[in-house]
Amino acid sequence: MADLKKSVTRRDFLKTSGIAAGTLVGGGIIGGLVGYNVKKDGPATTTTTEVPHATSDANVNRGLMFFQNRHDFDVLSQATERIFPEDDLGPGAIGLGVPYFIDNQLAGNYGSNSKEYMQGPFFPGTPTQGYQSILTRSEIFLQGVHVMEIEAKKRFDKSFTDIEPEQMDQILTDLQKDEIEMRGVTAGFFFRLLRSATIEGAYSDPLYNGNVNMEGWKMKGFPGHQMSYLNVIEEEKFQKIEPKSLSSMQH
Repeated sequence: MADLKKSVTRRDFLKTSGIAAGTLVGGGIIGGLVGYNVKKDGPATTTTTEVPHATSDANVNRGLMFFQNRHDFDVLSQATERIFPEDDLGPGAIGLGVPYFIDNQLAGNYGSNSKEYMQGPFFPGTPTQGYQSILTRSEIFLQGVHVMEIEAKKRFDKSFTDIEPEQMDQILTDLQKDEIEMRGVTAGFFFRLLRSATIEGAYSDPLYNGNVNMEGWKMKGFPGHQMSYLNVIEEEKFQKIEPKSLSSMQH
């Protein structure tokens, strides 16, 4: 299994997954999603930081809106990078600003489930029944981050941000397989939320603090938000169009 996991790169994943910009990944095991990357250590502060491997967008706020503890944010960042790692195709989750995208989403309606029915009764559901937890997404993510840190210290006597990439993969895989206990939600459900949010952040409009410099779109050849395709709509050849963000239409 370890050899199979090492042989699957993000290039293979992007070629075979059929993920279009903005769509979610469903099902499957973690092997096609977790790759190998160089870990990044950052200072333990709560101030705004620069996203590595990317040029910052003047219209994007890089500050933390949800996470009060910088270390919690760093744990989330490393977990997303294992799911969407940097390689020769382009930046990974950290370089694309995915952790900031997730942080900002958790601070809003997505994190508070404010637009969803959240009254009881609450019973364990099947994987096809969708959201069944009494907890909000922000509570689930915060607990999940703490669980990853606890598991790293219990298994390897180190913080999650300091363990080896393969060790991070072990914890993430066990989360996906429901082999780690969580309160009020299954570990597998948390992993699915984390994976979906990571993919969304990689392919969202940069207006929402992910997909820095539209690099996620460029890797997929997605044109973003164009005012019109009248000048190329009748062309028979594939058209390579420079992508545009919603933020570029504000001027």
